[in-house]
Amino acid sequence: MNRHTNSNDISMNRTHLTIAIFCALSLVSSGAHAQTWQPSPGHAQTPIWPGTPPDAQPTPKPESVVTTSHLVAGRHYVAILNVSLPTMTIYAPTGKNTGAAVVVLPGGGFASLAMDLEGTEACDWLTARGITCVLLKYRIPSEPYDWRCNCYRDDFATPTRSLEDLQRTMGLVRLHAKELHVNPDRIGVLGFSAGGYLAAEISTRYKRRLYTPVDDADKMSARPDFAVLVYPGHLAPKADKLNPNVPVSRDTPPTFIVQAEDATIDPVVQSLVYYTALAKAGVPAELHIYAKGGHAFGLRATADPVTHWPALVDTWLTTIGMTTK
Repeated sequence: MNRHTNSNDISMNRTHLTIAIFCALSLVSSGAHAQTWQPSPGHAQTPIWPGTPPDAQPTPKPESVVTTSHLVAGRHYVAILNVSLPTMTIYAPTGKNTGAAVVVLPGGGFASLAMDLEGTEACDWLTARGITCVLLKYRIPSEPYDWRCNCYRDDFATPTRSLEDLQRTMGLVRLHAKELHVNPDRIGVLGFSAGGYLAAEISTRYKRRLYTPVDDADKMSARPDFAVLVYPGHLAPKADKLNPNVPVSRDTPPTFIVQAEDATIDPVVQSLVYYTALAKAGVPAELHIYAKGGHAFGLRATADPVTHWPALVDTWLTTIGMTTK
């Protein structure tokens, strides 16, 4: 994919993304099971809303967990479908606590959540570096994906329920920072694919909640102190034009972006356009583009150099003062 991708190419890639998601999720291994997702022993999910979530809508089916047929680094990954009750799961640091925390946002095109590939495996990496991980199971399906047609109706739509869940989670983490042994000024986000788009949205749309405030958590700032976007999508649905749902300003937090040049789903133009907007606004940012890697490589070790991107984030977090060596 070159830098001159046109709007037809973007639309086609969105179609391919929908097809890819549902081919992967319809061809599951024998270990697939229809039950709600549960974290590993010793970790508990916490509902982020005290009652019915705002703007609640029925899902096509009950929440379920599937093991996809798609392989990443020779292994399958687990995906969640139909999340109507969002939760967060806290993973405490296993290394020396840096005081930093990261809300992790798995991708899946707002149709599913890649809960291990882009969730628990990211938490394992973060906690080993002394960073508290908050894994968010946000509501899906959500705009711009529409399960009724198995398509993307409008790339400019706000994933309202998903973004509401993220805004709420940022407030909860900041409100309870002391109990979590977290510095309230060192709370960031890490998002993959559609989760990368959410990371960009919370970086630019944190001042006003999309829902009526519920309690003290919603009085806290939802602004992340830093953001990491890994092969993000939806940022440039009209080729070289930034999605207006991510109004970058000088107040947008420091941002790290990583992408593979050969990605056909969420192509490199997504990252290029967003980085350009950050640079124009004077936002401290790093952009790393690798020649090979495709899409949805996560943190799993492969022969491609892109597999080393977590080490670059590690260094960057020290550079911007969120962690120390």
